[in-house]
Amino acid sequence: MSIHHIDQDVFRAVLQQDIDWQPFPAFPPAARLAVMVGKPQEPEPYVVRVKLPAGERIMPHRHREDRVYTVISGVFYVGRGDEFDESKLEAYPPGTVVVLPGGTSHFHWAKSGEYVTQVTAIGPISMEYLDPRNDPRQA
Repeated sequence: MSIHHIDQDVFRAVLQQDIDWQPFPAFPPAARLAVMVGKPQEPEPYVVRVKLPAGERIMPHRHREDRVYTVISGVFYVGRGDEFDESKLEAYPPGTVVVLPGGTSHFHWAKSGEYVTQVTAIGPISMEYLDPRNDPRQA
């Protein structure tokens, strides 16, 4: 008897052209999220991709869950801290893997152009802005 991981009971592949990019209520309106594997809203493993267009920022926030980011394309600018501070941004090129422990305050900026990251974590997916005024869900 074999035991399968969540959403892995049949062989399948998601091709680049078949990725279903959707708005995500916790993101700025121009950002997009695509569910690749799993059900992020459930307490199970998931893989999502995040696309942030050039110039967009995601203001300081944190996640309950530990996350592993893989930079797929573009340059992923991320800074740690409770306030957006350009001097704290670190640039990560495609192929980089970034480990972000749950509860770490951080922010993103698509400073040099659009980027796509892949996030692997165990749900449920969460996002808490440090300043509620930055949360698009409060608009």
